[in-house]
Amino acid sequence: MAAASGGYADLLKAPHAARLLIGTLIGRLPNGTGPIAIMVFTRAEGASYSLAGALAAVYGVGNAVGQPLLGRAVDLYGQPRVQLPAALVSALGMALLVATGTEPLLLTYLAVAVAGLFTPPLEGGLRALWPRVLGGEERVHRAYAMDAVAQEIMFTVGPLMVTLLVSLWSPAAAVLLINAVGVLGALSVVLSEPSRTWRSAPREAHWLGALRSPGLLALLGSFFFVGLAMGSITVAGIAYAEDHGNESVYGWLMAALGLGALVGGVVYGARHWAGAPERRLRLLVGLLALGYLPLTLTPGVAAMTALAALAGVFLAPAIACAFIVVDRHAPRGTVTEAFSWLVTTFGVGAAAGTAVAGPVVQHSGTVASFAVAPASGFLALLVLMATQRVLGVPRRGAPHPGEVVAASENDRNGADEPGFSARHQA
Repeated sequence: MAAASGGYADLLKAPHAARLLIGTLIGRLPNGTGPIAIMVFTRAEGASYSLAGALAAVYGVGNAVGQPLLGRAVDLYGQPRVQLPAALVSALGMALLVATGTEPLLLTYLAVAVAGLFTPPLEGGLRALWPRVLGGEERVHRAYAMDAVAQEIMFTVGPLMVTLLVSLWSPAAAVLLINAVGVLGALSVVLSEPSRTWRSAPREAHWLGALRSPGLLALLGSFFFVGLAMGSITVAGIAYAEDHGNESVYGWLMAALGLGALVGGVVYGARHWAGAPERRLRLLVGLLALGYLPLTLTPGVAAMTALAALAGVFLAPAIACAFIVVDRHAPRGTVTEAFSWLVTTFGVGAAAGTAVAGPVVQHSGTVASFAVAPASGFLALLVLMATQRVLGVPRRGAPHPGEVVAASENDRNGADEPGFSARHQA
């Protein structure tokens, strides 16, 4: 069986696969480091923590709004026409932030809003390309797991890069360099043959776009609470570190969460999974919620770090499985938009989690703040359980993942052809 014998190395041997994955990760560095880069730079400019946090929040809101809108534009006009211009505008927004500092304040807010709003939807775009690049459905599903693993690496390495660049040069140089590198990553992706020739399947004109799918709405409702759980842990982790008088403890907890997700994603992607992914997703989200429960014990640092690693194990598998469910429920011609909605919903949930956990820490203490994560996880499971009939009926006549049609194949076979047929199989 390919999944058992080849693993991720087999996927990366496919033409264009390694370039697309690496280019996407590099292109997403500005997004992965955006909030921390904004806070570090504005603090160096003399801004208060409140202003720095507000600017980071504006960036996050802009990102949440822009991702699905740009994803819809990608589905309509193709990747190169949207991804690269968006990356350039986003980088220019961050350059404007560096040029103006925090005065005038209105221009500063405008700069971070533009940077967030025009962050290119490279993550959703990559998942739309995998069927074209990899062929078989099973290989595409493993690629989703590989994506989730790669994301954990990026969100671990990205903040470390910001810290290193700040120490070597300055906060301004860190912001400019990371965004310049991000543009190069986007350029690498859009110049590749799969990106240039990718076309979305024909779509029905509808103002709701991907959101007209009941199954997708159910999934988004669940993953809002998954994001909320993750956001609450970041705040609870800070409170735990302060309780133990060592700020570095927070870094260890976050690294352990990432390590757990990395291990879980590797194991999940190394085997073939039978049965409906919707049913499997319920199991994974339930295990994710259970994994968060032991964090409420708040033992010593070594034990707490081990519990954090355990808590992260089922995150990457749940995300990877969610992408498969998105593929099965997204209306034809909306695949990039649908993927972008999942990314946005998760991010909005994470922001809500930080907002919820803060007052909980203040009024009820660290243990109660860690309880927000399992409670949110079980709410995510409850949404999946309540909507299982809707999720159990994928859109009628759904093609294989990604609905990808290459331009050259459209010319030979007609624009109405489903995007992923038997001749694309590995």
